[in-house]
Amino acid sequence: MALGQYIFRRLILAIPTLLGVTIAVFLLIRLIPGDPARIIAGVTASDEEVRRIRVELGLTKPLHVQYLVFLNQLRRGDLGRSAVTRAPVTEEIALRLPQTVMLAVASTAAACLIGLLAGIISATRPSSFLDYLVMAGAVCGISIPVFWLGLMLMLLFAVYLHWLPAGGYGTAAHFVLPTITLAAFSVAIIARMTRSSLLEVLNQEYVRTAHAKGVPARGVVFRHALKNALIPILTVVGLQFGALLGGAVLTETTFAWPGIGRLLVSAVSSRDYAVVQGIVFIFASMYVVVNLAVDVLYGYVDPRIHYG
Repeated sequence: MALGQYIFRRLILAIPTLLGVTIAVFLLIRLIPGDPARIIAGVTASDEEVRRIRVELGLTKPLHVQYLVFLNQLRRGDLGRSAVTRAPVTEEIALRLPQTVMLAVASTAAACLIGLLAGIISATRPSSFLDYLVMAGAVCGISIPVFWLGLMLMLLFAVYLHWLPAGGYGTAAHFVLPTITLAAFSVAIIARMTRSSLLEVLNQEYVRTAHAKGVPARGVVFRHALKNALIPILTVVGLQFGALLGGAVLTETTFAWPGIGRLLVSAVSSRDYAVVQGIVFIFASMYVVVNLAVDVLYGYVDPRIHYG
C-alpha cells in the first residue's frame, strides 16, 4: 500500500475516535455542577436575565439538539462562540495555540536530548553507579507532580537566586522553567525506554560481531545499536508529545503562561462550554496527527517496515 493511501486510511479511521471525543467532552462538561448562565450573569442578576442568557446560549434546547448543533458547526470548521468573551472560539484558540505548541516542542526536544543521553549512559554501563543514578532520577521524574516541581523551581531560581522570571511570557528566559517542569516526566519515560530497548539490542549477535571486528564502542552504539532501538523510543516520544500538550494545562497555570491550557482552566471555571469543547477537540486532533507522523517515521527508521 502506498504511503498516501495509508495516511488517508488512518485519517478516515480517526474520525470515529474524534467523534467519541466530542461526545465525551460534550457530556462531561455538562455534568459539572453550576449553571453557566448564572455564572456569566453574576450572582446579583435577576432570574429573567439568567433565562435570557440561557436562551441566547442555546441551553434551553434538549441535549441531543445541542450536540447536533455543535456537530453541524464543527462540520463547517466553526467551533462556536465563547459565552464569556463572545469571540469566536477559533480566534481564542488561534491566539494561544502557538505559545502552547512552542512550549510542548521545546519540552519534547529537551526531553529527547536528555532522556536519550541518560538512557544510553545507563544501558552502556549496566549495574554501575551511573546506571543506578539515572534510574533513581527517572523514578523521581515520574513520581514528582508537575505543579509541585514548577513551584519548587520557581522558588529556587526566581525567588531565591533571581536568575529567571517566575512566570509570564516574552523572552527566552521565560521558557526555561516551564520547559524544565513540563519535560521532567518525559525525560524519565524516554530514559527508561531507551535503556530497556538499547540493552535488548546490545545483546544481539551483530553487535557482538561489530565489537569483535574492532569497531569502536561509540560507533557500535550510535551507528548500529541505537538505530535499531529507535522504534519503541519513537513510539514513546510521540505519546509524550501528546501528553505534554495535555500536561501544559498545569504548567501554564503555574507559570501564568498564555497558552490554551490556561484558557482551558479558565473556561472550565466559567462553564464556557464552547471553549472547552473546542480546546479538547484540538488537543485530540493534534494527538491523532502526531501518532500518525510517528507511524510514518517508522518506515524511514526501519526500511523493512511497509505500509500494508
